[in-house]
Amino acid sequence: MSEMRERREFCPRCGDPVPEREEPLPGEPRERDRVLCDACYLADFELVDAPERVEVTVCSGCGAVHRGNRWVDVGARDYTDVAVDEVSEALAVHVNAEDVRWGVEPEQVDRNAIRMHCTFAGVVRGVRVEEEAVVPVKISRGTCDRCGRISGGSYAAEVQVRGRERVPDPEEQSRAVEIAESLVAEREADGDRESFLTEVTERPEGTDVKLSTNKLGKAVAARITEELGGSYTEAPTLVTEDGDGNEVYRVTFAVRLPKFRPGDVIDPDDGGGPVLVRSVRGNLKGVRLATGEPYEARFEEGETPDAEKIGEADDAVETTVVAVEDENAVQVLDPDTYEAVTVARPPGIGEDAATVDVVSTESGLYVVPPADAGGDTDDAHEAHDADGGRAE
Repeated sequence: MSEMRERREFCPRCGDPVPEREEPLPGEPRERDRVLCDACYLADFELVDAPERVEVTVCSGCGAVHRGNRWVDVGARDYTDVAVDEVSEALAVHVNAEDVRWGVEPEQVDRNAIRMHCTFAGVVRGVRVEEEAVVPVKISRGTCDRCGRISGGSYAAEVQVRGRERVPDPEEQSRAVEIAESLVAEREADGDRESFLTEVTERPEGTDVKLSTNKLGKAVAARITEELGGSYTEAPTLVTEDGDGNEVYRVTFAVRLPKFRPGDVIDPDDGGGPVLVRSVRGNLKGVRLATGEPYEARFEEGETPDAEKIGEADDAVETTVVAVEDENAVQVLDPDTYEAVTVARPPGIGEDAATVDVVSTESGLYVVPPADAGGDTDDAHEAHDADGGRAE
């Protein structure tokens, strides 16, 4: 036994003495090269295992990288970043190396080729080891499944934005598209590659938005009505069957924006005078132009009470205040006739007001109250929504 241990104290290659090493714990594998001296061990030691070549397939549409059997959004600024990431993933550092440090310097050869100059440093058996490797990277372009579906016009849901007894304003249609785009962006940021917007079509009666999934379509319709008011309905249509025989439906979400919108001046024909609409989310809410008192449509009327539109706040013009007569009346110049007329003084018009905005309606001239007159319609809306008032 003493002779065998004496032979193990010398390197089997060069015959030099081998420093004593800690024996592995029971159950741990015994390293084959532990019998070699440091010089012989390091002579064959490879600090890093680098591939001879790396090929990267990048989607020419969205920049996603094909890894394994799927496409992955990497968020790279350019293909050089992609190449650095792919080479970094392919490199393997020896497990016996400690305090490893490394760097990669890309060299752009041409549009589709990058040469990666990799440098490594580490400590092995107490000796500092350095190594260099050059890894060529080839960039090829393809089309990911998502971009292929988009270019092919694939969609599962269509959101149709319409108005009740009117055509939605350009601002409303534009906002509806922005809402759809923002929801898609949110899902993309969360790594959802199945959510995308396929097409936006402007029609005489409104805007149609085609989306990739029914779930996304429902979310878009819900957010549009939450912000712009109104309600939506769902109409599924059977389009095909998948490979397993399951029925595949395409759903149309018909959004109906309210008949009236904030800024409209309406006459509810209830004897209280015209109302400046402030909110159409839930029940219609506004302020009486004659008194400044808050107005809210009955629950069963929702955002479309039995009323007639008689003007718009956008048509208001600035005019001179001649005199503030009392807390209920103010004398102004009629912007059409330039005659001094007495009109109702809503709350918010101070004693020292020099000018006010007025709107001319079929029932007369009215001062447009400040935005904060007539109560907090947003708070009222939130309370109404909490009671389940919005139609689905």
